[in-house]
Amino acid sequence: MLRFRCRPLLALCAVAAVLAFAAGDANARAGRSSSFGSRGTQTFSAPPSTTTAPSARPIERSMTQQQPGGTVTRPAPTSPLGGFFGRPGFLGGLFAGFLGAGLLGMLFGHGLLGGLGGFASILGLILQVALVVIVARLVWAWWQRRSQPALAGGPSLRENLSAFSGTPMGSGFGSRGPAPGARASGTDEVGLTPDDFNAFERLLGEVQTAYGAEDLARLRARVTPEMLSYFSEELAANTSNGVVNKISDVKLLQGDLAEAWREGGTEYATLAMRYSLVDQMVERENGRVVQGGPDEATEVWTFMRVHGGHWLLSAIQQT
Repeated sequence: MLRFRCRPLLALCAVAAVLAFAAGDANARAGRSSSFGSRGTQTFSAPPSTTTAPSARPIERSMTQQQPGGTVTRPAPTSPLGGFFGRPGFLGGLFAGFLGAGLLGMLFGHGLLGGLGGFASILGLILQVALVVIVARLVWAWWQRRSQPALAGGPSLRENLSAFSGTPMGSGFGSRGPAPGARASGTDEVGLTPDDFNAFERLLGEVQTAYGAEDLARLRARVTPEMLSYFSEELAANTSNGVVNKISDVKLLQGDLAEAWREGGTEYATLAMRYSLVDQMVERENGRVVQGGPDEATEVWTFMRVHGGHWLLSAIQQT
């Protein structure tokens, strides 16, 4: 009996161990499991949704200060019953009156036709039924629009490259474009070229491998000073814990351009990237693998450059 009673406890411990291992593995690689860095004036604004990353976590650590009233405000949404019911004038008042009469009749126990008689009763019933159907359809359509996030109009990286070079790239750029119903494009205010997208893919691999090698000099040439400070903190924590986060075989599997914009003489590009890698936490003294192995991650990376300069990683956001 004791053995059977202990089974639930053993199962709970096994689940806890699996969750603990998964949580520890999620904290590996450059960026770990947090969102940090700067995206210029868009630092505290969510990047547009893409096929690769429908959403991204907000920036949690940044040297950019959020100014009061500095965020972009959107106009308040109109009433979901707008349009037909929102129209002023004779028709709006007439149909609202019919609907109100029916509803009040129901509330006071007279039924839908309590306040009307004869032909007016029949007309009122028809109008009220029609209005109830219209209201139900409008509310249902509004709920569907609210429940389904809008997708960014930026095409996939491969489509960008194909559009400029005329041939698909043999790298791991995402082969899928935006999902059906995506908003019209127009998020690329910089005019990115195939060389830019090649640079983004190259930086993905170079930043991760430099992080795995704990090579701050190589990182300094590829990330902003802010990102370098965050990476330095993570590497120092690994050193204190007696481990090394070895990273290799980084390969971009799919990517989408979320947005690209200019702020004065500085250009920004935010991209959603799904990539594979070998991500291991290794003991410094004996090289024993503590955790990790082949893995896959989806993140949103933002790059910045002075016009005509080299791209630098300026932010990482988890999805």
